[in-house]
Amino acid sequence: MLLSKRPEMFLPDQWPAYYSKAKGCRVWDLDGKEYIDMSIMGIGTNILGYGHPAVDEAVRQVVRKGNMSTLNCPEEVYLAEKLVELHPWADMARFARSGGEANAIAIRIARAATGKEKVAICGYHGWHDWYLSANLGDDKSLDGHLLPGLEPEGVPRNLRGTVFPFTYNNYSQLEELMEIHDIGVIKMEVMRNQGPEDNFLQKVRKLATDRGIVLIFDECTSGFRETYGGLHLKYGVNPDMAMFGKALGNGYAITALIGKKEVMEAAQKSFISSTFWTERIGPAAALKSLEVMKREKSWERITQTGISIRKGWQSLADRHGLEIEHWGLPALAGFTFKSPHALAYKTLITQEMLKKGYLAGNCVYSCIEHKPDVVKKYFESLDSAFSLVKQCEEGCDPETLLNGPVCHSAFRRLN
Repeated sequence: MLLSKRPEMFLPDQWPAYYSKAKGCRVWDLDGKEYIDMSIMGIGTNILGYGHPAVDEAVRQVVRKGNMSTLNCPEEVYLAEKLVELHPWADMARFARSGGEANAIAIRIARAATGKEKVAICGYHGWHDWYLSANLGDDKSLDGHLLPGLEPEGVPRNLRGTVFPFTYNNYSQLEELMEIHDIGVIKMEVMRNQGPEDNFLQKVRKLATDRGIVLIFDECTSGFRETYGGLHLKYGVNPDMAMFGKALGNGYAITALIGKKEVMEAAQKSFISSTFWTERIGPAAALKSLEVMKREKSWERITQTGISIRKGWQSLADRHGLEIEHWGLPALAGFTFKSPHALAYKTLITQEMLKKGYLAGNCVYSCIEHKPDVVKKYFESLDSAFSLVKQCEEGCDPETLLNGPVCHSAFRRLN
């Protein structure tokens, strides 16, 4: 059901698609074989590791007391208070259970607040119609600008012309959109693969303020990775609304949307409601996760782990005479070989590491269970895989070393 977890994205015909157990940074498949997860850690959901005892116990306690009732759980109020405390610019909160939902809620509220339907976007914001409509080109095909490969099949074509992508750090492109279209909302990721340049975020904030535009930061991925809260705290730029997900509940389904009162109150003009947004497990898990994060200073630990992993990749590349480029936040670090065979090399590494008991490719989403000894052994195993890549660069066809097809690239259509 989830594109990012499909076996063909890692190692077609060989990747163990299903698991029986997960704990710390280890995963067991249905045959009981154990793997160390040096990969995406539940798509970045578990920065405290799988099955953190304190978080799991908090969930067990609310299950014993009853997860759902005719009345509301107080945990949602406590969580709202905590998130607003961490982000003093915000006044109110709403909760959902997935990032796509939170993004859709944010757009609905922002459009209601401004009375305008056109949105400028930068980054990935989920699967809903409002977002994929950006890929409805005039010739009924992808315009090639926004995540090529995300086909807008099933998206009503009359949504074309409501959402307009712009490129990160390209402020002039955003300004041009403003001159052409009556934009009411700017939604963007604070950072994904590169950091802001030339005061980019500050310029976007000023532009939104000057034009009465609602600025939304999508922090579903970046939240709690480098700061105790949103990444925007690091840069000192406050949005009008922000979303958090993934790491917030350490594997339990909870997403949060926080915002300024004058914007968030526009939700009362619209219908935004869902039965299971009121269940108790998500907020309870988030509250305990926040407590553990603060105690462990998890954002500092996973950032340092990511920096050491990035240095390790570069050291291996230098030793074997290979060229790589790095991308992502340190805690969501990745690399790509500078080669036309980059995808085949990624597949080869995944294949060889799987043989050694690792779920691994060309990225690591760090958690606090990725301790120095785990990282050290990971690099000891990765060295021989880099050696194979070097052999390929010297003339060996990488596909002759693969036991199956080359993996798919992100968002490629799966036939």
